[in-house]
Amino acid sequence: MATGVLAAEANEDLDALAAEYPWIKLHVGDPGASGTANPAVETDRVQASFAAASGGSIATNAELRWNGVAASEDYTHWSGWTASSGGSAGWSGTVTAGAVSTGNNFVINSGGLTF
Repeated sequence: MATGVLAAEANEDLDALAAEYPWIKLHVGDPGASGTANPAVETDRVQASFAAASGGSIATNAELRWNGVAASEDYTHWSGWTASSGGSAGWSGTVTAGAVSTGNNFVINSGGLTF
């Protein structure tokens, strides 16, 4: 038997996280324990949809798009929230993106946000 969390349990937990915290916020550094540190100037949260977790991993199954971002920034992290504004954060991860300029669109392709 493997040590640690078994894949089936991890899959259930990831599916629950994705369902409870689907609103994705961008950050320019680590969001910290509460998900509120280093927020991007771009304040829109985009609702993500996820494929069923498999092998202890979960990924988006549709594109995430922020249209006409509010500032030139380099997004490095994301956090998942319970609501499009307010609410609470429940998970976070990193973004491999590079810089985006004011007014441009920022897109995370389907499958590009994984945890």
